[in-house]
Amino acid sequence: MASSSTSPNYSYNVFASFNGDDVRKTLLSHIREQFNRNGITMFDDQEIERSATIAPSLTKAIKESRISIVILSKNYASSGWCLDELVEIMECKRAMGQIVMTIFYGVEPSHVRKQIGGFGIAFNETCKRKEPSDEQRQKWIKALNDVGNIEGEDFLRWDNEAKMIKKIAKDVLDKLNATPSKDFDGMEGLDAHLTEMQLLLDLDGGDGVKMVAISGPAGIGKTTIARALHSLIRDRFQLTCFVDSRKGSYPPGLDEYGLKLRLQEQLLSNILNQNGMTICHLGVVKERLGDKRVLIILDDVDNIRQLEALANETKWFGSGSRIVVTTENKELLQQHGINNTYHVGFPSDVEAIDILRKYAFRKRYQNDDFEKLAERITDLCGKLPLALRVVGSSLRGKNAEEWEEVMHRLETVLDREIEGVLRVGYENLDENDQSLFLHIAVFFNYKDGDLVKAISADGDHLEVKRGLKILANRSLIDLSTSGEKIVMHKLLQQMARQVIRKQEPSKRQVLVDAHEICDILEDETGTGVVSGISFDISGIEEVSIGKKAFKKMPNLRFLRVYKSRADGNNRMYIPEKMELPRRLRLLHWEAYPNKCLPPTFRPGYLVELDMTCSQLEYLWQGAQLLTNLKKVDLSASYNLKELPDFSNATNLEKLDLRGCMRLVEIPSSFSHLHKLKKLKMGGCINLEVIPADMNLASLDSVNMQGCSKLRKFPDMSTNIRKLDISKTAVEDVPASIAMWSRLESLSMWNNGNLKGITHLPLNVLWVNVSYSAIEKIPDCMKALHQLQELNLSGCRRLASLPELPGSLNNLRADDCESLETVFFHMKHTPDAELSFINNFKLSQQARREIIVGSLFRGSALLPGSEVPAEFHHHRARGNSLTIPHSSAFSTFKVCLVISPNPKKDRDYMTSQLLCCRIFGKDDLYPTDREFYIGDDVSKYRAEHLFIFHSHLLDKYINPAKVRTEITFEFSSPSSVFDVTECGAKFCTQKTIGGSYESGSKHLHTVDVDEVTVKVQK
Repeated sequence: MASSSTSPNYSYNVFASFNGDDVRKTLLSHIREQFNRNGITMFDDQEIERSATIAPSLTKAIKESRISIVILSKNYASSGWCLDELVEIMECKRAMGQIVMTIFYGVEPSHVRKQIGGFGIAFNETCKRKEPSDEQRQKWIKALNDVGNIEGEDFLRWDNEAKMIKKIAKDVLDKLNATPSKDFDGMEGLDAHLTEMQLLLDLDGGDGVKMVAISGPAGIGKTTIARALHSLIRDRFQLTCFVDSRKGSYPPGLDEYGLKLRLQEQLLSNILNQNGMTICHLGVVKERLGDKRVLIILDDVDNIRQLEALANETKWFGSGSRIVVTTENKELLQQHGINNTYHVGFPSDVEAIDILRKYAFRKRYQNDDFEKLAERITDLCGKLPLALRVVGSSLRGKNAEEWEEVMHRLETVLDREIEGVLRVGYENLDENDQSLFLHIAVFFNYKDGDLVKAISADGDHLEVKRGLKILANRSLIDLSTSGEKIVMHKLLQQMARQVIRKQEPSKRQVLVDAHEICDILEDETGTGVVSGISFDISGIEEVSIGKKAFKKMPNLRFLRVYKSRADGNNRMYIPEKMELPRRLRLLHWEAYPNKCLPPTFRPGYLVELDMTCSQLEYLWQGAQLLTNLKKVDLSASYNLKELPDFSNATNLEKLDLRGCMRLVEIPSSFSHLHKLKKLKMGGCINLEVIPADMNLASLDSVNMQGCSKLRKFPDMSTNIRKLDISKTAVEDVPASIAMWSRLESLSMWNNGNLKGITHLPLNVLWVNVSYSAIEKIPDCMKALHQLQELNLSGCRRLASLPELPGSLNNLRADDCESLETVFFHMKHTPDAELSFINNFKLSQQARREIIVGSLFRGSALLPGSEVPAEFHHHRARGNSLTIPHSSAFSTFKVCLVISPNPKKDRDYMTSQLLCCRIFGKDDLYPTDREFYIGDDVSKYRAEHLFIFHSHLLDKYINPAKVRTEITFEFSSPSSVFDVTECGAKFCTQKTIGGSYESGSKHLHTVDVDEVTVKVQK
């Protein structure tokens, strides 16, 4: 335990200068009482003997106080002692920046400044009596003039002294908190954390006692936040203590009562600054602290007994006290009833890199030579502040080559200091939970939570569920509330692997060392202790597995064989009659080399089967017991010819067959998969046959993109939410699809045989029929009032667009070379993004509809070589437009002429970007804004118009920088296009609303004659 209850630089918060006869027994006594309640320490001069000159102890006290309060009363100037104090105080203000506050107690500030009235009489009498030198007299006069100019509380203007004193106390606290310790200056993101904590603590929210917690994983910065918080708010309390509850520091041989006594003795010794205190019962904390406003920070708590011993009840502490607990264990907080918790999240990408830079370079700004390396190392550290600090410090003074060496080491070896911090949480788990932690680290990170419970349970789902909750409460994993995914930080994963490596070989449940595994499988030396193997065969030249390699591992439940990197070595020999353990629950074998699984294999326990990129032609023959099977992934198994009988796989939820190019049919046993949710069959180019009369009630998502021989619409379920049959030979959509009440997304792009759609469900949100042979949009489309996106690009036979639903916010109709007419009114879709790239047959009516309609909040892309008439009053040749800055024109539209530059090499990402530089007149620091303008500009076969709303730019315009005008410069970051002309059209909210309501095709505009245009050469 360690504590500190006074500032390292100041002995007192406040020094008061006053005339004792005037205020000691009245105003001053009340101030002392209020300050005491607020935890404000004030120097007490009761024991100082008055003399002709100011005592050295007083001078010292003034210098060691953060604030001096001068109480200027009627007889203040009658004391030479007070005047000397004042001179010293004003000198400390000048030389040390000391804060000086004033209270005018029955005197006018002007009387103090000018030494007139009753105050002046008292001053003159003191001068006659003391006969100071001219120099001393001038010092007194200057000090009185300066202090009289400091605004303070005027007692004569208050009708309630108690209220005035409370305000003074609050002002003192505000000033104390305005000058925190500089120990934590510059720490990334710390201010935001402290702001959140102060909101939780609610320091001004009444006299109650409050317990607040800071939670988060090891190394996230909880202790740093707690120490900075202690430094920031300590002066608002009478007593403070920072308790470092180091794990495993309990004295041996103590029972629970004795332990609590010892913890309380340490707390009281530190908070009361009395070393070696001993207590005889557990009520002493309440007796000693029950009337004190205290701040106690209990850092790194990992045992409920610590909380019970040190802060069992809020009534142990005085009014206004605050108890802050930091812990990785959220379950402790639940047990102790602490409901106000601040969970510390990981820093942003920018903050994480800044933390690394700070420790590596002692500064935040970037060093271009190391920038890419810094990004990669930050990623390896998983943005964990502890790791960024430790690794950053180790990089200080090193060159780029040495940075590379550190980075490669980080990929395999965890720094000892980081491992020491992270390992504590693991070591505090019981044996079963430690085992679960290691298995998650090796096999189940980013896995579905329910799947993990099924795989790990061995019949005891409740035990695994309990274990997952414990790991989540200890901040060792993140578990979503729905249990959808388990996430473990990459450094915790690395720590887990090091734990495994340090175990005695004969006691290892999980094997991760590739060379050790290789020897065990070749020599058939496994044992019954082994429950999991994670075999990375990267770098292993040749693997030859013994026929009975797994026979001596009857308890093996998790087998994973994979490659973390491609190395060209694919030589693995598996005997045809190799025996796999019958209790396998997870079988993940990447690039499995044989045509089928061993004939003796019985998959009855199997929950997940992952055989991606395998050489399998089939899995097994005949029906097997598959009731535990939930997930199957056979993707990229190019030789797979047939699927097994899935009649008994009644709990199968996910099936991935993407890229199984030799697969011709889906077996009839699929009709038994009533729990199947996701079916992925994209790229099954020979798939032709789908069983009829399948109605799989649970089926949510079907992907058959690229099944180029599939002609029949896959009518598998009326409950499908997402269907993708793009790049297939499907010719029509059956009328029954109108009954698919859950369908949200329908994708049929690049279906060359699709001539039209006659029916769609009313609830569909997204439809893509691009690059199909569709000739007409059905009339039912306008009734789809939830439709948000419609993609018609590449429909070369489409000649006309009918009225579309008002819910639409994205319409793509690029490369529709036959499109001539557009009949929908944009008043129905004011926010839509419209794209008509390379549609050169658009009629004048259609162009008019698109341009005028886009003058609402939407945007539009269409062929055009000059800014249209709607923008003629405010346009410019070139790429730069300057307009006056006026609040009357808060809404405007911009039109640009985009001219593709065929000479420039194309970069897909940057060729879609438009850069806008925004600056006011004489602005030295312009703002750059980039946004997407649609598809790859290099595909434009001619000049195009891009019309967009000012809301894309609003938040980047700083009114404080703009005095008379604002300039917009438009360009391509990669020079793949030029902006040859631009214009702006201004309108008011009133006219927009009026036009929208009336359905007018013309927006009311405000002509601005004084708009000036500047063209950048």
